[in-house]
Amino acid sequence: MADFMDFPGDHDAASVAATTSGLTSEQDWRAFFSRFPRIILVANSEQVDVPALQRAYPADSLFVFFNKAYKILRQPFTGHCILVSRAQPRGANIVYRGEVDQVLGLFAPSTFCGIANIRLADTETPNTQADYGGAATGHLDLTELCRDIYPADKLPTSGFALAYWLLEQRVPVEVVLAGFSAKRSETWRVVAVHDWTFEQVCLKVFAQAGKLSLHEAGLANPYAKLAARFPEIPPGDISFTVADVLSQRLGNTDAQVDKLISLTGVLKSADLFLRNLRPSFLKKR
Repeated sequence: MADFMDFPGDHDAASVAATTSGLTSEQDWRAFFSRFPRIILVANSEQVDVPALQRAYPADSLFVFFNKAYKILRQPFTGHCILVSRAQPRGANIVYRGEVDQVLGLFAPSTFCGIANIRLADTETPNTQADYGGAATGHLDLTELCRDIYPADKLPTSGFALAYWLLEQRVPVEVVLAGFSAKRSETWRVVAVHDWTFEQVCLKVFAQAGKLSLHEAGLANPYAKLAARFPEIPPGDISFTVADVLSQRLGNTDAQVDKLISLTGVLKSADLFLRNLRPSFLKKR
């Protein structure tokens, strides 16, 4: 892992900090997270029931929320928690959108341990503690980690990056992931900048190996059961067959997507034609 860059507005961190304020080194962050026996990463997913999730784990757990936490929090969260705020080329989205007060207002001050402003690409710009209204803020640079293991043409999600870092650093805590399903919904989209397939494979491999837990997620693998039922069939043959079937299905899906794009192109042309027929005084509106 490369040396961490200097961040504006930081100050020296205590050996074991009570908040994230001033944390920048891996040693600082390991010490901070090690204060808790259990770290629960909570995705912004419709599948997450935060009150039920909080009841499911002891009070000494640390809950980690991400970016626009108002997507899943309906009332102030009273457990030990931090907010991961992802850096962007323009800085964190809750900063440049003016949502800092709205988001931080969802955490009870007595148990809120601060903000982790993480950076996952060279083009991303960290924010200062002042940008977050003076709330305790630390910085974690994960650009090298992402270059080492993530598909080169994509960027990891904040949740995956932090989970991977906790495992790689062997922080002595139980890591639990809640709502990490990568499923689209009518309300929230799954953006293409992330490699959702790679992340889901990694997280399920880690869960199968006992390195982390997926809250209320089934890990039963029907192909493993098939291999166990028919031991005379080499597991490699099953894997190659699965890959071949998936490849065919994806190819068929691509063909249907191409048809949909063609239909959309016709509709767009018709829409443009009709717009050009409108009177000029309507076009100005």
